[in-house]
Amino acid sequence: MNTQEDQIIGELVAHDYRTAAVFKKYGIDFCCQGNRTIRDACVEKKIDEVQVVSDLQALPPGKSVATDFAAWPLDLLADHIEQKHHRYVEHATLELQPYLAKICRVHGGRHPELGEIQDHFNATAGELAVHMKKEELMLFPYIRRMVKAQRAGTPLGAAPFGSVQNPIQMMMADHQIEGDRFKKIERLSDGYAPPSDACNTYLVTFALLKEFEQDLPFSHSPRKQYSVPAGH
Repeated sequence: MNTQEDQIIGELVAHDYRTAAVFKKYGIDFCCQGNRTIRDACVEKKIDEVQVVSDLQALPPGKSVATDFAAWPLDLLADHIEQKHHRYVEHATLELQPYLAKICRVHGGRHPELGEIQDHFNATAGELAVHMKKEELMLFPYIRRMVKAQRAGTPLGAAPFGSVQNPIQMMMADHQIEGDRFKKIERLSDGYAPPSDACNTYLVTFALLKEFEQDLPFSHSPRKQYSVPAGH
């Protein structure tokens, strides 16, 4: 993105919520003191404005075009889900929970629905952490062994969970539960639409929640992930 030192921090965050992560990295208040320029904030914090601007300019331009994941080999898809989407969920959870706590503390009196949103998200975060470990420690290693055996034409040893369909059904049930929970978050947040009195932190939190939900359908339930050969 094209960013200059004399741009107003709050305006940048309102235009692109992803910039909030950069300002947070450097301890720059993008909310209550968001009416300052990047240069002024950097002078006050005694940090290198060139580096801050460089980090802002390094932000990717947005979502890439859709990829046909159904055409990918199962082991490659498992690697992609684990390395990209599991790591995204972990990072986004650590980013969202403090933001939710802050807006609940500041705005919860006027917007009690924020407390419910926070409860639902924290529940989702906990369940997804367990879910992803199940995939990484049980399902994905078996999928990789299965693909390797098929390519080599060698027999595949028995799995400790019986048919691979057993953990797959468990994973799919988890997906449904968290999808339903996020429907409640979407409803409580009026479709992730911040109210008129929302501060920049409020705006960023709702944008991150929306992004989090949009990541879930792919990262946790691509059809190809569950398309395994018969008999396994």
